[in-house]
Amino acid sequence: MVLKVEQLNEETNLIWTRFASQLSPDLLRLELDLYKKLLEFFQVGDSYYFVFNFKTLEFDLVSKEIHSVLGYDSSEITIPFMMDKIHPDDRPWFLAFEARVVEFFSKLPIHKLMKYKVRYDFRCRKKNGEYIRILHQVAVAEHDEIGRALRTLGIHTDISFLKQHGTPVLSFIGMDGEPSYLNVDKERTLIESAEVLTRREKEIVRLLIDGKLSKEIGGLLHISKQTVDTHRKNIIHKNNLKNTGELIGRAIRYGWV
Repeated sequence: MVLKVEQLNEETNLIWTRFASQLSPDLLRLELDLYKKLLEFFQVGDSYYFVFNFKTLEFDLVSKEIHSVLGYDSSEITIPFMMDKIHPDDRPWFLAFEARVVEFFSKLPIHKLMKYKVRYDFRCRKKNGEYIRILHQVAVAEHDEIGRALRTLGIHTDISFLKQHGTPVLSFIGMDGEPSYLNVDKERTLIESAEVLTRREKEIVRLLIDGKLSKEIGGLLHISKQTVDTHRKNIIHKNNLKNTGELIGRAIRYGWV
């Protein structure tokens, strides 16, 4: 049975509304520079970022880069508009994942709300009618004093070159030492995933994803080029990978960083 856009939008709004509850307008203040700081939590690439407001259930901001990714102008983007662009076969996954996300964050203590980011993928229709696979990454950017979400910051990245087939996958990525939960079943109990990379290795992989060379990474992390190369070789070896390109693809696909 195909999940129609209207039903998807209605069901998703109910999920988000239960998460947000009644919000105070005085709490809805967040500067753009804070959003930019939060972007450090995400991979960059052929992507655009957005800010979702739980009071209005709409976007406060969609960056202009959406035009290069999907072909749409940021001024025309609304939640119903974007719901319509999700591949019909992926809409049930999207709805199930959003319910799982709300359940996960509702059980977190307040001090951990901003220590997790959500990752899952789905296919999205571009303006020219072509479908691409989007990596959807979201983190809580602002919440009130009792833990109700006010705003989230998200990034959509085109990962079509990394994943062309297969079902969508949901992960919760822990930051600041929090455990991660990878490839989460949309119904079963969460099982903590072992960390694949050390903190230093994650820093190096993030910079590799950004296209930095070993010498540049060494300068940014205040270590030698040789140390960077050693870390790269160790990461590739312990994960049975062939090269740096495969490392980058695996890291993005499985949410290692």
